[in-house]
Amino acid sequence: MGEQFRKNALSAVFSLALILAACFLYGGTPALAFGAQNEGTENASAPVAEAVEVSAEGSAARLANANFGISDFSRVEKGSNRAIDGVYRGYCYLMDAPADSLCVVDMTSMVVVYVPAALIQEHGLDLNDPSTQRDLTLLLSALDGYSAEGNSVVKDTVPWYFTSEQSFTQNGIEFGFSQEYQPGYWYTSVRGANGSDVTDSSNPLVQAVAGLRLSHVDYANIQQSDAVAIAAAPSGIEQLGSFFATLDWSPLWVTLKTTGTALVFIFVLGLLAAWWTLRLSPRVQSVVDAILTIPMVLPPTVCGFLLLLCLGRNTPLGAWFDSVGFPLVFSWQATVIAAFVVAFPLMYRSARGAFETIDTDMLDAARTLGWGEGRIFFRLMLPLAWSSIAAGTMLSFARALGEFGATLFLAGNYVGITRTIPIAIYFEWMGGNIEAALFWTIVVIVVSFAVIFALNLWSKRTTKYRRKEATQ
Repeated sequence: MGEQFRKNALSAVFSLALILAACFLYGGTPALAFGAQNEGTENASAPVAEAVEVSAEGSAARLANANFGISDFSRVEKGSNRAIDGVYRGYCYLMDAPADSLCVVDMTSMVVVYVPAALIQEHGLDLNDPSTQRDLTLLLSALDGYSAEGNSVVKDTVPWYFTSEQSFTQNGIEFGFSQEYQPGYWYTSVRGANGSDVTDSSNPLVQAVAGLRLSHVDYANIQQSDAVAIAAAPSGIEQLGSFFATLDWSPLWVTLKTTGTALVFIFVLGLLAAWWTLRLSPRVQSVVDAILTIPMVLPPTVCGFLLLLCLGRNTPLGAWFDSVGFPLVFSWQATVIAAFVVAFPLMYRSARGAFETIDTDMLDAARTLGWGEGRIFFRLMLPLAWSSIAAGTMLSFARALGEFGATLFLAGNYVGITRTIPIAIYFEWMGGNIEAALFWTIVVIVVSFAVIFALNLWSKRTTKYRRKEATQ
């Protein structure tokens, strides 16, 4: 291996390390919020930017010159547009906070803030006071931006409306706050004042206001500034240490165990299948080859769905395995089956292609010398095809390592049992744990890089060996 090749490899590994460090050291910087709007009117000028103290977990914030702060902040992205008890209430968000919580509704081109009368009275707030509106805007914008996780955030360049009324109408849009549409269940609802659906882009009320689109809601509580607990963000090294101390490592062990087990079956059965298909008649060989190769071109979700249809508990085969205490679906065995099915064609095609390049006259000569088929396979075919077989093995390992769709269909997402690294990436991201998703992504990238690096090194070494043979 040349000096330049080593430098390139070290540079790539170093770059990946820098990316990981940067993500952890700078990924959690609190946002700064700007701007406010008076109730129903625009300010003549935007307020001066002011830093907001945001707690490390993003649930509380305060301003140095404000006598109140925000705590218990949460963000809700999704609601429901279905009728409740047969009555259409609009697009509704089920509250994940107490019924007397402050609420922010982001309509993209306008923002509506509901402050319950009890909080106004308790903290002596005046919603018509521009300084109160400004402080609320700065605090809520900072927390919303901190919790956005890449999603849209409230803007300070659009009108902000403040109200203490549980039913509030603005621009033909009716907002319902802390509404008990079902006993014991409280909602925030948004609909047209005429009862129409505001999520319908063809709605005239929506078209009347440029850029109007329902985005998300926030919930929070108001407390006196000195009562708001602000946990300082840890330093970069402390944050990195805390991350690794709390990280669930089970996806790594499940992935390694699954991939290693599947690779044993892939290697053995892939070689045998490649050797066996070469002994079939050309017509039968074409059919069998298509069957063994088709998982390579089918989407993984299709493979998973077909496996579920064949091995599900309601099928004779799945029921029999359940009866003998060896369940196939939603178990660790299912992760092995899914990885095997999607990665097997790579091993099979590599081995078969290598066997097809072997001179058949050489094999016939071995038979005339009295060699049996087993001896020919192990002593002649394997050594001659070993370079391609090794490449197929590494590619199969990489494919099994990154399997997601079929595994999720057949094995599900059970932490410590079937949650592999690709599944962990998806669910960590869906749960807002971007740091964990990013870490596992980098792990997969590093492992894939190592596999490709080893494959290139092996190919280069083999090519060099063959060139020496050719010159002799």
